Order: sequence, then C-alpha cells, then structure tokens
Amino acid sequence: MNVTPIGRNPGLDTLRALAIVLVFANHYMIFVSGGPTLGWVSEIGWAGVDLFFALSGYLIGNQILAGIRKQQAGSERFSLARFYARRLLRTLPNFYVVLALYAWWPAMRGHSVLPPLWQFLTFTQNIHLTPGTAFSHAWSLCVEEQFYFLLPALALGMAMLRKPLAWAWTTVVAALLAGMTIRSLTWSGMSAGELNSGQYYTQIYYASCCRFDELVCGVALALLKNYHAAAWTRLTSFGNWTLAAGAALLALTWSLLLEDHYGHIMTVYGYPLLGLSYCLLLTAALSPGSLLQRWRVPGAASLALWSYAIYLTHKQLCVLLRAPLQALGWGAESWQALMIMSAASVLVGWLLYLLVETPFMKLRDRYVPSNYLNASRSHQTVTA
Repeated sequence: MNVTPIGRNPGLDTLRALAIVLVFANHYMIFVSGGPTLGWVSEIGWAGVDLFFALSGYLIGNQILAGIRKQQAGSERFSLARFYARRLLRTLPNFYVVLALYAWWPAMRGHSVLPPLWQFLTFTQNIHLTPGTAFSHAWSLCVEEQFYFLLPALALGMAMLRKPLAWAWTTVVAALLAGMTIRSLTWSGMSAGELNSGQYYTQIYYASCCRFDELVCGVALALLKNYHAAAWTRLTSFGNWTLAAGAALLALTWSLLLEDHYGHIMTVYGYPLLGLSYCLLLTAALSPGSLLQRWRVPGAASLALWSYAIYLTHKQLCVLLRAPLQALGWGAESWQALMIMSAASVLVGWLLYLLVETPFMKLRDRYVPSNYLNASRSHQTVTA
C-alpha cells in the first residue's frame, strides 16, 4: 500500500524511505546476522541516520526561517511555544511508548543494560553513551531533540541583530568548522586502542558536538530557500543536474567511508561531505520537474510516513525474532528470515504509527494547528 497524504513531496518521501532502509540494513548486520547480509549497503547503512539529520535540518529550519521571515514582514507572528508544542506532540508519544517497553518488559532489552531513564527523558542519553546498551539507537533522537530546542531560540535571537543574514551564514560556516575541529582534536587525543574500541563511538560518533554537520547543512539549505529567492529559483531549475551531482558525490563519500570510516581524514571531513551530498539530493527533491520529485517510488510514501515508528522498534524486534526463526531452520542470513523480519518491522511500525502517533497528530492539528499565533488549520506543515 502506498500512502501519499496531500501536501507531501514524493522526492522527500523517497529520501526518508531510503534513510530507514539503510538504517535497517546496518542494524540487521550488527545486531542480528553478524555479517553484511545486504553487502556494502549493510556496511554503509549507518549513514541513513545522517540522511535523517539532513532532512530534519532542512524541514525544521524551513519552518523556523519561514516563520521569522513572515514575522519580519508583519504578516504572521511566529510562536516559540507553539513550535515546541508541535515538535513534542510529534516526537514524544512514540518515543515514550517504546521507552516504556524497554523499561517494563525485560525481554525487550534482553541482556543489555538500560541507561538511567532520566537520560532518555532529558534527551542526554547520547552523552558518554556506552555502545551495546539497551535502546542505544535513541542517541540520534537525542541529537535531534537538542537541535529542535536550540535552533529556534538561536534563530530568533539572531534575527534581532543588525545584519542578521550575515550572522546566520557566519554561524553556519563556524558551526561546520567547529565540528571538524572538535572531531580532529578528539581523534588526535585517542590512542590506537581507543580508536579500535567503543571509545570512538562514545567520544565522536554519538557526541552532539561532533554530529551536527548534516543538521547544519539542512538549515543552510533552508536559509538559501527563504532568504535568497533568486539563487534558489536558479538552483532548483537544474534539478536533474543537482540529482546527478548529489548521487556522484554521495557514491564517492560512501566509498571513502567504507574504506576508512574511523581514520582521521574521514572522521574530520566525512560528515560534512555527507551533509553536502544529501543537501544536493534534497535540492533535487525540491526542484520542480526533477526526476526525484516526479518519480513516485512504490511504497516510499508509506515507509516515509511510518519511518519514525519503524526506527524506534525495528532493531529489538528483529533481535527477538532471531531465535524463533532459527528454530524453524531460517538463520539470520537466510532470505526467509530477512523477509520476515523486514515485514514484521514495517507492520509493527505501522501499528505504532496508527495507534499512538496518529491520535496525537490529530490532537496537534486540533489544538496547535501551526507555529503561528491565531493561525488557522490552513498553515499546517505536513512534511515534518
């Protein structure tokens, strides 16, 4: 079944669906099969999280910057309280339900240790996170929630300065340079033994200050769209060229990361390269008439719609299914097990979306229909 709600962009849906497929392939390799069941896709699948970051950076950045622009024009008044309320109603219900399963159902966490609940509730679980702990993949949600709370306040404060646009672009560049510098210094301060252990993940991969490159790149794209209309129109008139450029740069970046993900060069420059690659693909998805925008990949809209719920549940679900399927003679490397676990992940994600996410989204649409004060339902944003 392919669900395409009115107002959704097929290109963005395709990218979001690609992101969840990549993450599933990587988690299946690490936590279920123990080998690259889907080949290099499994090995590079961790970069699906970075695609989610780029999507969030653009979509949330676009909401905030469009709101500020309208407020500056005097047509609307952007409400920080409404923005936060809409974000929390979108992200917290699913997260809390899954967190409750980890906390109250021992089978959900297996032999893994669950970090203190306060770390999840405050979205600080990614700080000094030990790899292999229960619900460890929530680290990316922590990074995004920190971003959701910081960006609007920062953007509104910057809008009050003289020459706010110059300050905005300076901040984007400074943030990217800061991320590269922090990763470089952190990597250089680690021994070979630490680099080959989980410390790389704890100090670099999970750390907020090291993992905002793609989010910042997405915000830069939203900044270009909202404050450089002529340049944006010209750029999006070459949608298929940006699609080709993005695909080529992504292929190069992925190959370099597959070869030396943990080396100094790719630790420093790999994430900005991912951010640039994904933003080129985002631009293609937003370009009228481009192949990425026009091509409706079967099932992509549904996967995109359920991707958040699938992300939260798929990893441990597959771990739980591994033993029963093995008893039936279907090892984790078999195509039967892969198909069953894939289908189960989609089904459980759909159920979580239907039973938890959808009711709260309806409440959001009823009580907080937009980010603007005294706004009508017509201002709803359906892609974020």
